[in-house]
Amino acid sequence: MSKITFSSDDRIYRITLNDPPLNILDIEMLGELRDAIGRVSNDRHALVIDAAGEKAFSAGASVPDHLGARVGSMLQRFHDCFRALEKIEMPTIAVVRGAALGGGCELAMGCDFVLASERARFGQPEILLGVFPPVAAFQLSHLTPARKGLELLLTGDPVDATTAAALGMVNAVFALDGFDEAVNGWIARLSRQSASSLRFAKKAFRIAQGGDFEQRLAQIERLYLDELMKTLDANEGLAAFMEKRKPVWKNE
Repeated sequence: MSKITFSSDDRIYRITLNDPPLNILDIEMLGELRDAIGRVSNDRHALVIDAAGEKAFSAGASVPDHLGARVGSMLQRFHDCFRALEKIEMPTIAVVRGAALGGGCELAMGCDFVLASERARFGQPEILLGVFPPVAAFQLSHLTPARKGLELLLTGDPVDATTAAALGMVNAVFALDGFDEAVNGWIARLSRQSASSLRFAKKAFRIAQGGDFEQRLAQIERLYLDELMKTLDANEGLAAFMEKRKPVWKNE
């Protein structure tokens, strides 16, 4: 794998996005990420997903891969990553040092826990390009107060780590000084438990939540591909980004 690194010890699996500084989730990286998640067995205490570099956990999905015939393949690979994450029985943890935007924010929120540095930022700027983030539409409606989640979805404004924690998107915020040690200390709280008991407790929690992620995601996918991507504005927003100009909305 050229854009993902995969490692493990006797307690933790670790997947690292390794295409700094922005760790853009293009079709190649998404395929590697999906395959790496598929290599994980439920025989450890946790899966950690982090990223190389200090600037960004991930600045999001590749805009060129949203255009034309590539969008279907890109969306399929991206959503396959979340379907694979949903099947992991042990706890999953995102470690976010820098910006987690767009698909990067979705990936972080797709984990059970999010540990962030004080300089981390979280946001879904897709609406600025005339589209919306399918996975985040589900995540924000479940993780955050409804009005705030909708605000994040409709404005594209990012929030800092402290605000994200207050909204329920982040579990803990640590100072940059000593960040790795603080993260390791937090993860150690899980590693001290029985790995099998962690899996059963997570399963019980998911049962109580109602496991409708797959069904809802399929509905949102159809809305995105069959309706949104056929509008003039969705294609204009993406084209304007690629051409480095302001979009001219037709509101249709």
